[in-house]
Amino acid sequence: MTRPDPRKTAALSAALSGAVDLGALKARADAARQAAAAPPASGGADNGSAPWIVDVTEASFQAVVEQSLQVPVVVLLGASYSPESQQLASSLTRLAQSSGGSWILARVDLEQAPRIGQAFGVQSVPTVVAVAGGQPIDAFAGPLADAELSAWVARLLDALRDRLPGIRAGEARAGAPVAAEEVVEDPRIVAAEEAFERGDYASAQGYYSEILASEPGNELAKEGLAQARFAERAESVDPAVIAKADSAPEDVEAQLAAADAQVALQQVEEAFRRLVDTVRRVYGEDRDRVRQHLVGLFELFPADDPRVAAARRNLASALY
Repeated sequence: MTRPDPRKTAALSAALSGAVDLGALKARADAARQAAAAPPASGGADNGSAPWIVDVTEASFQAVVEQSLQVPVVVLLGASYSPESQQLASSLTRLAQSSGGSWILARVDLEQAPRIGQAFGVQSVPTVVAVAGGQPIDAFAGPLADAELSAWVARLLDALRDRLPGIRAGEARAGAPVAAEEVVEDPRIVAAEEAFERGDYASAQGYYSEILASEPGNELAKEGLAQARFAERAESVDPAVIAKADSAPEDVEAQLAAADAQVALQQVEEAFRRLVDTVRRVYGEDRDRVRQHLVGLFELFPADDPRVAAARRNLASALY
């Protein structure tokens, strides 16, 4: 399998709409409605009754990718003139129809939406890219046999089931066999996730904080609290603050806000670098505040993310 260059997807915001605010985790219900309302691409198959099968345009792509914060989004980049594209679209559509929404099939006709293909660096059609958490994580080019395709989707779900909360819900809708220990959901986590999805980030933080007060090691609550805190900040962040911070390096407030804006715009390494540099410039309470903010941003990403590992080393060097 080939893998797309993640830097090309990081540039997707500018290529399409100028501000794909994935990091802000904007109202997911709104994103779902926008995706479901996207007009069919040329040559697209009938979606039937499955809202998790969508035909995507350049205008609606942002909203669809935002849903990868809940479930994997499998992006099929094809063309109406390509028989292989139509064959793969049919196979993926059949799989998605029975998925219960544990993953989303986003079908792109590159004749109608060429900039999406350019952003992913597509060399041939059909190409399939799996997106999770706003980032491409796997890809392949060309058609696959149905059995291989089903196995690929299964591996994708297995790898992400503990990270993306919507997978299990979709599998439950589809009647997929679930291990006994997976059937029982923590009602506190459910309440927090529901608050998050309706944009009530303060309540979500409250639920997660209550869990951590009694269970400091609860990883789901830790991750959820970090996401809710960031979402509340990023919801109102103005990307113009980046230029303001660049012109006022001693303005700690501006540096913190600019780092949030950069993470929301997928400029993760730039955000980390900004705060490490700020740690080097300031002292006392300001330094500790910047450090804590940066550590909070680390919590938005897997612990083994190489960008986090590099930034942690740089932070340690700046502090000591």
